[in-house]
Amino acid sequence: MNAIDTTSTGADTVKIHTDHATTKHLGDWTHSSSFEVKARYGSVVIDLRSPWIEGEQEIVVHADLDHAMVKLLVPEDAVIDQTALAWTGRGRVKDMARPQDAAGRVIRLTGSSTKSEFRIHRGGIAVLSALFSREFFEDAKQAHREGRTPTLLDPGNAPR
Repeated sequence: MNAIDTTSTGADTVKIHTDHATTKHLGDWTHSSSFEVKARYGSVVIDLRSPWIEGEQEIVVHADLDHAMVKLLVPEDAVIDQTALAWTGRGRVKDMARPQDAAGRVIRLTGSSTKSEFRIHRGGIAVLSALFSREFFEDAKQAHREGRTPTLLDPGNAPR
């Protein structure tokens, strides 16, 4: 089992690669609006709730998935566009809480997915997904020591 994870911040594309492992990026971890996710028999969690992600309205997630799961933590009013995503075998985008009149930032899913799925967690469910993680526990301990609010609850709390 190995996980290779390469990230960069700024206007560059953030590259996330995992193989037979789980990779999580929670809180205010990047300012980029372009992501390239390659996952094989693994899972990736990407927090896209940060108000400091660059770009006007669109975030692009280019995927190359093989028997993988990608969980996106998004704002309540985000619009998920999956029209440029090619499917092989079973798989789908699970967005159970999708609002009918969503008018927020567009998150465009592109690339290919082989027997894989995307799970979209919005609003309170996104907060719960971040809360029930080892990363939140570590962030909460650090925040307590520094006398601040944990940033994984709301990436808008990140110090600027």
